[in-house]
Amino acid sequence: MKKLIKNCKIYDGTGADAYVGDILLDNDRIEAVGEALDCADAEVIDLNGLSVAPGFIDCHSHNDWFAIKSDSLPYFAPFIRQGITTFITGNCGLSASGFEKDTPHLDKVGGGLFGYRGQIRGVYPTVGELLDAVDGACPCNIAALVGHCSARASVSGNANRKLTEEESEKMLGILEENLKSGAAGVSLGLMYEPGLYADLDELKKVAELCVKYDKILTVHPRANSAVSMAYPELLGRSHILRGVDELVEISKGTDLKLQYSHAIFVGRRSLKDKPEFLQIINKLRADGVRAQFDIYNELKGVSVITVVLPTWYQGMSEAERNKPLNKLKLRVLISATSLLLGFGWDDIEVAYIGEGYEKYEGKTVAQLAKEYGKSNLDMYLQLCKESDFQGRVNMGPYTTQEIIHDFEKNENCLYMTDAWVEEHGVQNPAIYDCFPKFLQDSLKGRGDTLSATVRRMTGATADRYMIKERGYIKQGYFADLTVFNEDTVASTEPDKTCSFGIEKVFINGVSVLNNNELDDEALETSGKAIRI
Repeated sequence: MKKLIKNCKIYDGTGADAYVGDILLDNDRIEAVGEALDCADAEVIDLNGLSVAPGFIDCHSHNDWFAIKSDSLPYFAPFIRQGITTFITGNCGLSASGFEKDTPHLDKVGGGLFGYRGQIRGVYPTVGELLDAVDGACPCNIAALVGHCSARASVSGNANRKLTEEESEKMLGILEENLKSGAAGVSLGLMYEPGLYADLDELKKVAELCVKYDKILTVHPRANSAVSMAYPELLGRSHILRGVDELVEISKGTDLKLQYSHAIFVGRRSLKDKPEFLQIINKLRADGVRAQFDIYNELKGVSVITVVLPTWYQGMSEAERNKPLNKLKLRVLISATSLLLGFGWDDIEVAYIGEGYEKYEGKTVAQLAKEYGKSNLDMYLQLCKESDFQGRVNMGPYTTQEIIHDFEKNENCLYMTDAWVEEHGVQNPAIYDCFPKFLQDSLKGRGDTLSATVRRMTGATADRYMIKERGYIKQGYFADLTVFNEDTVASTEPDKTCSFGIEKVFINGVSVLNNNELDDEALETSGKAIRI
């Protein structure tokens, strides 16, 4: 049945000023857009002046791992509530596809953060197979990058060495075949195994593939902070800037479409690097590299509990760890790192330790140390041990509100969540209201204009990732629509573990959210696979 959406304020995704009009839907497409439309056999939906945008596109997601779950809706529901209809998945090198079918290293695919475990529909070595599996069988639309980490792990596991010529050819062959068969591009995860073992020559070959097929290369850089475990020298050039320098090297002399993932500055001493980061991005663009970056509207980020724990300590036996000299060495190193980064134990919030340890969740290491009468370090090491070094934390600062607001006005900035629903513990707040907060910043004069903000999360992202017939409210385009109440968006206090201001969502013409109610049955089949 056709649907006639009447009396709405239309932000069409182009960045042009909003206008009042009607939208006629025919099945999964927009049949017409204009004033005083009429259709005798259409269901009329009168919005009474509410605002309508193209369905929001999350340009940095890992929801390919959750689209293949036997019951995927719980993992998509909070994103739909914030108006997101389409995801660019497979980021940070950790894609759920892009590996040899008979690889003996399947357990390494996903980098430890994700993996083929739990209730899943199957195993999908290629992007094509994954997209076939989720097409019409997933709540939202899915495009997928092919991950360098997944392809490299497929041929060499997590080997810390240069690939042999044969391994290199296999890995590049995997990436190329996936690019030819529908992948949106390649993603690098240079902070994760085995991506962190790739040298400059290997990365240049990956970049050359993206140039060859004119597809995007997204990059989780080697470092997001002033100091890190990625580089041995603690002094000298900031590690985050060294990571950007590496991207300059791999893209030099090309017109590579380079996407710097999650532009964050972890730790207070990293914040000063923001101006030079922008200078490098601008210089890349001036030299012909199509460089851009993306952000989320959050000050914290999710990490593994061992984020400040050196690998040499993790590799020791418990008896070795408890030796006074090793504890002293660890204490000095962590203290120096914390000082150089500009964050402390009160900045590390426990998200999940394990079943039976729920009492820790939502509290910082410093709070728990005081509560249990321990030193901060001893409390932290206890948490590591009790979680078998697999715990999860929310920590910061990853950025500031001032940086977010400045980036919101930058024409080379796109929006994303970089979030996923966890099975247990405290959730990443970005799953709840990240995109509505971008809208709120616009309405309160902190960000760009509302038209420009809508464009960044719709048409600009669709253009960047070459997603056809989405991202705009245009005749003939797919009917992905997000309806929001500007007054509610502007007046609501955010960060309440729920979305706000989003009234309705249509995915491929199907009404999936109406006045805060999800249509679970419709969402079983509402999403489509997007091949690039």
